[in-house]
Amino acid sequence: MPKSLRTPRQRQLQSLLTAARKKNGMTQADLATALDKPQSFVAKYENGERRIDVVEFIDIATAVGAVPGEILAQIQSVDESAKRTGRRPRKA
Repeated sequence: MPKSLRTPRQRQLQSLLTAARKKNGMTQADLATALDKPQSFVAKYENGERRIDVVEFIDIATAVGAVPGEILAQIQSVDESAKRTGRRPRKA
């Protein structure tokens, strides 16, 4: 398993969380305030400079109005589709 911050699943997670934030009309600063974190925390995970752990993922997903399990299901379905077709997941 690659240790890179730029694996297809990691990029998909970043993309889904960013899309959920924007769908809710939140800026990075808004989300950072809701999480009691600096804005740079949000910018770094959205740009792939930082990984988030499972607790942070749940907090972020909840703060942007997403259901954590649904985001994970989307990542898993993209990954399984790529395995069936032998293709890499498309960047979201």
